[in-house]
Order: sequence, then structure tokens, then C-alpha cells
Amino acid sequence: QVQLIESGGGLVQAGGSLRLSCAASGRTFSTAFMGWFRQAPGNEREFVSAITWSGRTTYYADSVKGRFTISRDNAKNMMYLQMNSLKPEDTAVYYCAASPINDGRNYFSAGKYDNWGQGTQVTVSS
Repeated sequence: QVQLIESGGGLVQAGGSLRLSCAASGRTFSTAFMGWFRQAPGNEREFVSAITWSGRTTYYADSVKGRFTISRDNAKNMMYLQMNSLKPEDTAVYYCAASPINDGRNYFSAGKYDNWGQGTQVTVSS
């Protein structure tokens, strides 16, 4: 079991940057497959990015590829999402999630993940 707390959200102008953090507690973080999802009002939760336990393999939604970078520090039980060149359409609540299934199968599916944080709001103004 992994407990997750996101931070780092806020209000930023288009073209700006934010760095989201996800603090994890629980002995299994270092072996967990981790991901970031987001949900805008009226929309379904959508996949943003994911990372294997080692950090060697990462995955991105096409909409954020080249602008967002996911990383993790297992020694600190932390995961990050560096978001650059932000657009108004990036506005959403961002969630970090953990999966005990430690491979890339269905990395984009919310059903793969069984632990979720409470979310942090990101608002990008035009």
C-alpha cells in the first residue's frame, strides 16, 4: 500500500512552467509503477505520464510529449512532473497514482493503478 500526496500546483500564464511533486509513504514505493493523470471539469480522468520503478522507462500522452518530464527519486520516496510551455488546455486537477503491476502494460489506463493522491489544481491562463 502506498499513500500519495501531490503538491506544486497553482496559477501560471501560458508558456510558463510548474513542477508537481508526489510524496509517497509506504514500503513499496521503490518498486511501484507510478503515473500522473489529470481531470478537467466535465472531462474524464486522462493519462499524462508514467514511469517504471527504476525510472529507466517513461511514457507520455501525445498532448504533453516534449513539454512535460516525469522523474522519480526512490531514495526520497518522491515523484515529479516538470511541466514546461504550459497551455490553457493543460488546466486540470493533477493526480499521482501507484500501481503494483510493475510493467508497462496498460500504463495509460486508470484501472492499472490502485492508489491515488487527492490531486493538485493546475490553472493556466491565456
